[in-house]
Amino acid sequence: QVQLVESGGGLVQAGGSLRLSCAASGRTFSDYAMGWFRQSLGKEREFVAAISWSGGSSYYTDSVKGRFTISRDNAKNTLYLQMNSLKPEDTAVYYCAADSTRVGRHFSFYEYWGQGTQVTVSS
Repeated sequence: QVQLVESGGGLVQAGGSLRLSCAASGRTFSDYAMGWFRQSLGKEREFVAAISWSGGSSYYTDSVKGRFTISRDNAKNTLYLQMNSLKPEDTAVYYCAADSTRVGRHFSFYEYWGQGTQVTVSS
């Protein structure tokens, strides 16, 4: 079992920045590829970014490329998402997730999930 707890969400104006964190506990953090997903009201949970076990490879959905950066600190058992140049359409609940077998882009691949943190971007 892996327990994941997100933090760092909040209300920010368009153009602003936030950094989300995801603290992991339980199993060895570096045994898991990690991802960030988001879900807004009435929409399906969508892929935002993913990172490999060591952090050497990362992947992004097109809408956040150049604005968001995913990273991890395996010594601190923590995943991050630096979000810059935020837009109102980035408003959603953001979830971190862990998968032991692949660096996936679909939510169905991931085994463990956090409870989510709300990000609201005002125009």
